[in-house]
Amino acid sequence: MRRALVAIAALSVALAIPSGCGIFKKREVSGPTAEEYLVQAEQMTGDQRDDEALALLSRAIEENPELTVAHIQMGDIYRRQQNYVAAERSFSIAALQQPQNFDAQFGHGVVLQLLNRLAESIRAYLRALTVRPNDFEANLNISMAYRELDGPRQALAYAQRAVELNPSSAEARSNLAAIYSSLERYEDAVREYESAAELMTLTPELLLNWADALGKLERYEEMANTLDTVVRIAPSASGFERAGFAAFKLGDYQRAIASFRQSLELDNRYYPAHNGLGVCLLNEWLLSGRAREGVRAEAISHLRQSLRVNPNQSRIVELVSRYGR
Repeated sequence: MRRALVAIAALSVALAIPSGCGIFKKREVSGPTAEEYLVQAEQMTGDQRDDEALALLSRAIEENPELTVAHIQMGDIYRRQQNYVAAERSFSIAALQQPQNFDAQFGHGVVLQLLNRLAESIRAYLRALTVRPNDFEANLNISMAYRELDGPRQALAYAQRAVELNPSSAEARSNLAAIYSSLERYEDAVREYESAAELMTLTPELLLNWADALGKLERYEEMANTLDTVVRIAPSASGFERAGFAAFKLGDYQRAIASFRQSLELDNRYYPAHNGLGVCLLNEWLLSGRAREGVRAEAISHLRQSLRVNPNQSRIVELVSRYGR
């Protein structure tokens, strides 16, 4: 009888335990943490499996929306994929969460610049520079953004600082040279272009800008030599037109005429070459004592073609009016 009562008491205790609780409940296995998703995403990124990395980062953010590093990594991936709108959204969240996080502010500045939202980009770079004033890329990028938005004066100090921080950067030196040219500091510009040329494979853009600065200093022989390199490595309408200008300034009119014609063969609507050829031919006609009527007619034809492309050229309008008959 005693043993029966003990059994009934044990059964009563068991029935009093709520369903789903106690020793008979199956233990739930929790999923990965946000940090574990983050580690897995880094591995996927290292293996160039970006879409899988984005999925893992989304899970990390679901687990912990304030995991700033996950937003930054998503922004980096979207930027590489050239999805700049999505990248901006990710970096914006990161920058708001951690205003003193350099990577968040700098990344936000980069994608805003890529979206051509330059004023916002500059503000993001300024926030990044309050964290790391001597960061090379932030100084270089903000100088480029200022140069495009507000002109060279705002850009100058940051461009100079970028060169100080990394004197071996051809990009920084060519950027500073372009700013000096815009400020009409052509001696400084030529010096920086020369330094940039020693640090990089010569490009048509660098050489053309360098040649223009030399022309402003009336160093036409050096300008012509530089442009010879331009048209040899990458023939272009602008390159031949500038070569024609240099030859004209050196008094080599036949070479100038040939260069202008080559420019127009590449682009018949490149009106600076029409202007150059027209002026050269007018000079040739005047030097002939105004005897070569066909030369004058061809000159006026080129000047008129130039005005059809760009009517807003008062000097060319004046030449056509004076010699067009």
